[in-house]
Amino acid sequence: MGTLLEDEAVEFVRELIRIDSVNTGVADTIGDGETRAARFVQAKLEEVGIGTTFVEPVAGRGSVVARMAGSDSEAEALIVHAHLDVVPVEASDWTHPPFGAEVHDGVLYGRGAVDMKNFAGVILAIARDLARTGTAPRRDIVFAFLADEEAGGRWGASWLVDNRPELFAGAGDAISEVGGFSVPILPGKRAYLLATAEKGVSGAQLTARGEAGHGSRPRPTDAVTRLAGAVSRIGQHRFPVVRTPALHEFLRIVGEARGVEFTDDELDAQLDELGFTGRLIQASARQTAAPTVLRAGGKFNVIPAAAEAHVDLRALPDGEDALWDDIRELAGDDIEVEWDVAISPIASPVDAPFVDTIREALSAEDPDGVVVPFLLPASTDNKHFSRLGVRGYGFVPLRVPDDFDVYGQFHAADERIPVESLRFAARTTLRIVLGA
Repeated sequence: MGTLLEDEAVEFVRELIRIDSVNTGVADTIGDGETRAARFVQAKLEEVGIGTTFVEPVAGRGSVVARMAGSDSEAEALIVHAHLDVVPVEASDWTHPPFGAEVHDGVLYGRGAVDMKNFAGVILAIARDLARTGTAPRRDIVFAFLADEEAGGRWGASWLVDNRPELFAGAGDAISEVGGFSVPILPGKRAYLLATAEKGVSGAQLTARGEAGHGSRPRPTDAVTRLAGAVSRIGQHRFPVVRTPALHEFLRIVGEARGVEFTDDELDAQLDELGFTGRLIQASARQTAAPTVLRAGGKFNVIPAAAEAHVDLRALPDGEDALWDDIRELAGDDIEVEWDVAISPIASPVDAPFVDTIREALSAEDPDGVVVPFLLPASTDNKHFSRLGVRGYGFVPLRVPDDFDVYGQFHAADERIPVESLRFAARTTLRIVLGA
């Protein structure tokens, strides 16, 4: 048994996992799980006297926000947020029930154990701990438990930013996923990755048009052939390394610790030496374009008049225009290109006072821990809060065994987290909240 804070954190994570809040992204297939999870959180907050605001823009898509006053009314507020929805599961791929929240050999299994009911349960326990003890942090703390992150936040963070911005009035920083987990990349130390920036998420639709015809009379100008060429050029293209502030700090800290001088030409091979962490950084070091969907034809002996492909685009901060120009050039003049602009990239300072707060809190719980900034190649709700001028950081502090790939748990079967890591997260996050 640990402290009441730690015990409640573990309990709440398990309770939240047991609430099936799968977000398929398709309205007709989404139930009321997010609302049930939000109501659970609301009840636990109000049980200790914390006032809440519950919002449900459409049926089943509930979020809850609670603000706790700090001792310094002039200080910027801190948003501490977690999403309550999870991605779908294929139960047959799991060795333990995905919504059972079972613990085996000290490891908690379940959808959301990492993404991200772990942090939702932790910050719920922290809010209750502050209320019970009458402890006032320096800054106002806005605890936000959000719907719909897994489908872009339309009915969660994005809706709240557009329709209820007063809930986040005066906020300067935000903390949430994806980062904070320990990785074995520093000799004699544990590195804890801090996401200070995120790639943008967008897409391109490529269309090649030609003449329909019989399969016995193919031509090099047929739509499928031309589209295949465009897709091949895009898929095989390797974009150059861009040393964003986040990448620069990562390479500086890791390079100094390992006695390595990272070079652009050898960067991929050098990052391979960092194992699963290296693969994550490789994806954040450059723009990326991944062909994901192909559509053409319906019968083997009919040459179709058109062929389509969709490409997943991930732009670095300030890199959207350059990425789109590159895609147009790689596609070729005879391919139509339409853009699907979703969410732009964001970047927060790597040397801000809040980063110092995170470092101090981490060091207090793990003297051998080192906070290492990086650029997240994916997307979180921090992007929505950035529209309010809020600096977003990804740091859910999890001390894990060296061979435990936290990032690899996202959206995976048998998603799991060591229970002791949740206890560590509760202690460290409380220090962050109080030190902010």
